[in-house]
This record gives sequence, structure tokens and C-alpha cells, in this order.
Amino acid sequence: MLSDTPGLHHVTGIVGDAGSHAAFYGETLGLRLLRRTVNYEDRLQYHLYFGDATGSPGSVFTAFPDPNADPGRTGKPGYDAVAFAVPPASLGYWRDRLADRGVEAAPLHADERFGDRGLTLADPSGTRVELVATPDADGNGADGDGTDDSFDPWTEGSVPTAHAIRGLHGVTALPADPYGTASVLETLGFEYEAESGDRVRYRAPGDRATVVDLLDRDAAYLREGPGTLHHAAVRVADREALLEWHGLFRDRGYDVSRVKDRHFFHSLYVRGPGGLLVELATEAPTADGPPGPGLADPNATGHATDLYLPPRFGDDRELIESQLPRFDGPGSESADSEATASADSRADDAESSR
Repeated sequence: MLSDTPGLHHVTGIVGDAGSHAAFYGETLGLRLLRRTVNYEDRLQYHLYFGDATGSPGSVFTAFPDPNADPGRTGKPGYDAVAFAVPPASLGYWRDRLADRGVEAAPLHADERFGDRGLTLADPSGTRVELVATPDADGNGADGDGTDDSFDPWTEGSVPTAHAIRGLHGVTALPADPYGTASVLETLGFEYEAESGDRVRYRAPGDRATVVDLLDRDAAYLREGPGTLHHAAVRVADREALLEWHGLFRDRGYDVSRVKDRHFFHSLYVRGPGGLLVELATEAPTADGPPGPGLADPNATGHATDLYLPPRFGDDRELIESQLPRFDGPGSESADSEATASADSRADDAESSR
């Protein structure tokens, strides 16, 4: 019998160059660079994984860097924003931190967001990123010991533990058909929670990364490219569960992929009536992949520095490495300089557009 998904597994975006985005997500936002690997559909492009200390499902943001692509455009059917959970008392810290790094941030409008407090900003490619004050992220877990086992913040980075991102909060989507997308979410186990204006909130029954907001508004059509979000993935238990979901979606006539071995997990992709691309990804690792418990490199004591390739790409390692641009990890002097230059460039662009 199929079980409801407890929430999001990861969110994936398309970005520009690898270096400035590794600096932004790994240094400015203080996430751990968990993996440097390649896009399994295009082995000459990076796929970067960021998240909490262990890379626990529900904490992970991944990026496809494509520095030569034309800029993308957010629109239908696609995703408008990715939101990370931060402790409620940390918003002042984040406002100052972002300002110090030349990153413009504006407050969320709580009256339009079901009372959510937080900040909205953009990565170097223009991807909309939100930091949302989440009560469960304050370190006062229900177990009474002052911790919350749902979150494992990265404590070796540049952000103090008290303010560190605790994982994903959710995503905001722009479906072509909100009712069709709502039916997919409800099938997966999300429940309608509230609506305000043109925003409708659905929530999964888990303890982290549970929010999907649907926007029912006019918008341009999505043009994939740097600055857009490619897909959101929800958590399922294991490969056997994926096979059951595959059968269900196929029986309903949805566009569904085969089950794929992503080496850190198994997954499948589905497009329902709303047009959104949704991935289902396993919390259990693959049998031949690196050991768990999360997606972090178990051999790395800090940020991932080595390029991980699945065994089937092993014979092509020299070719692949020769084609990928080199970049320094978060926290290095050159990465900090690159992030500053990117922030300055965004400020210049904003000034010239006035």
C-alpha cells in the first residue's frame, strides 16, 4: 500500500557558472557543499549538491551550472521560488549578513503569506530564494532536550550554528493548471491548508520541508535556463515504493519516467495535468551507491572537493575532468572574491536599469 510522502526531498535549479554559485550557496548562505558530481544526462556539466551537515533528504538544494546558456525566465508551468527554513530569531542576522555581502533582500509580506516572516533575495543567476522563519527550526525540539532531530545544520561553515539554515521550508509553484497540480499533490499526500489572494498552500504530513504553495495568476511561459528552478522532489521510502507510484501514475495517464538510479538515491519523474515536473526520490540509498545516512560525501571532512563519478563513467574520468571548469570550494579566498564580484555585478546591473 502506498504511503503519503512526508515532504520534499530536494529542489533543483539551473544556474550560471559553478564558482559563484558554490560561493553563494556554500559561503553566503552557509550550506555544506555535499557533492561535486555531473549531470547524468550530460556528463560534461556539473551537478552540485548543497544541504545540511549530512545532506539529509529534506535539506538539499542541487544546481545544474550552465555558464553558456541564455538566461531563463520564471513562468508557467514552473517554480517561482525555493524557501529555506531559518530560526525565527535569526532574521536580523540574515538581513545584516546579506547586506554586508551586497545581496539585496526584502521582507516577505506576511499578510500575503499566511503569517510567514522572512526575506526574499536572489542568487547570482536571479533564482528567487527565500529565508523563512520556521518555529521548528529554533532548536527547541519536542523531545525536550533543546534539539530537533529533524534538522542537522552545517556547523563548520561561515554561519553561526544559532542562525544556520536548517533545511528546506518549501517551494512556490506557477502551474499551468492549479487544480490539476492540486490533484497530484493530494495524491502524494499533501493536504490543502489555506489560501490568500492568488496563493494556495498545501502541506505534507512530515516534520520538515512540507510546504508547497501554488500561485493562481497570469504569468509568462517558463523558459528554462539559469535563474529558473528545474524541479522539486518529494520523499518516498525506497525503490519498491517508487515502482508502486510508477504504476499508479501510468494507470492515470500521467507522463511518468522509468525508475532511475541516481546513485545517491532512486527516482522517477512525473508531469501531471498542471504541467509541473515533480520528482519522487528515495530516502533509502541505492545498493551500489555511497553509504548513507544522507547525501554527504562520507570521505569529506568539510566541503566536497573531489569529483564523484558513478562507476559507469569511470573510464571517461580524464575526459570529463578536462572539460569541466575548475572552481574553488566555499570559504576559499578566491571563492569569496568571486562572490563579492558577482554581488557587485548585480548592483551595477540594478543601477544601470534605473
